[in-house]
Amino acid sequence: MSMAGETGMEQLTSGASNRIIPILRTLRIPLIFLQSIILYLLLFLFPRRRQTAVGAADEAPQLQAKTARRRSVWRREEEDTLRRRALAEGWDMGFETADGEVRCRWGTSLFFGVRRNALFCRSWLPAADELKGILIIIHGLNEHSGRYTQFAKQLTSCRYGVYAMDWIGHGGSDGLHGYVPSLDHVVADTGFFLEKIKTENPAVPCFLFGHSTGGAVVLKAASYPHIEEMVEGIVLTSPALRVRPAHPIVRAVAPLFSLVVPKLQFKGANKRGIPVSRDPAALLAKYSDPLVYTGPIRVRTGHEILRISSYLMQNFKSVTVPFFVLHGTADKVTDPLASQDLYIEAASKFKDIRLYDGFLHDLLFEPEREEIGQDIIDWMEKRLDGSGRY
Repeated sequence: MSMAGETGMEQLTSGASNRIIPILRTLRIPLIFLQSIILYLLLFLFPRRRQTAVGAADEAPQLQAKTARRRSVWRREEEDTLRRRALAEGWDMGFETADGEVRCRWGTSLFFGVRRNALFCRSWLPAADELKGILIIIHGLNEHSGRYTQFAKQLTSCRYGVYAMDWIGHGGSDGLHGYVPSLDHVVADTGFFLEKIKTENPAVPCFLFGHSTGGAVVLKAASYPHIEEMVEGIVLTSPALRVRPAHPIVRAVAPLFSLVVPKLQFKGANKRGIPVSRDPAALLAKYSDPLVYTGPIRVRTGHEILRISSYLMQNFKSVTVPFFVLHGTADKVTDPLASQDLYIEAASKFKDIRLYDGFLHDLLFEPEREEIGQDIIDWMEKRLDGSGRY
């Protein structure tokens, strides 16, 4: 295990730092934005005092037009959701051995979250063997559960069942693509999903896995005692734990803008993103995947990342769940030093950290992905054989 030094990490993270940082460029003339907001609030708070019958009649077509626009937006979002769901259903989840034998059962389903939104889910299970354990995957920002098929193959070969859930606004789930109204909703959905799987598999030990912002979601979910009690431990790869805006003004205005224009995209951001893997084929596959959101980050989504990161940084010392955190020292998206701080400060009696010298952000898509996957399996084995229990 190597320890991380200064990595020259770009600020603001979660798998989309390059799309958050342009916030600063967008706010070069913040006074114009603030002036517009003030005018908007004044119009909203102080409606016209007089309204004649003629005036009311004139407004009727305007209200109808506004309603029509809203319905049009809703239809476009619904059509996009159905398109993405069809793509998710068509994702290749299977794998065969060299002799053509299939050694895994897989499937997809819809799970209804805390706000009754439909969330797209996947499962991979060993064909016949009794389950040794279950790993529940919570993907990172802008990606989806289907990307973890190869990791699922490695897990099922070791008798682990795998379940995965697409967040709201991601993959085949409901919502505007790339828009997350609240990461607390994702945290709650994760807890509900875990409860469902535990109910269906009451005697099978479960682990939670989260990548990047998904790692932040899993860590916060496991801070609730009823969720911590249901898991043997959590695994975090490149977690988004210390997210800082490129300029203090971004943090200052983010709450206001997330309320006024939550779905606004910041134009001019680099859609391809900074390198997250040293494997060129993995990079090409990610950024050509239609289920991976590559547009500019939305205002509310960026604010939610800042908010959950701030909460977690203030509560490292209260972490008691067994955990394994993995991070590449050359990660330019999330901060490996924050993972070290979590490891040092957490009150967990069973905890481990692995820092990979020179590795980038998407650890399970690095050339050494098999070795990293085996490190995760070895850690879960240690938890299950009794040597890691406390």
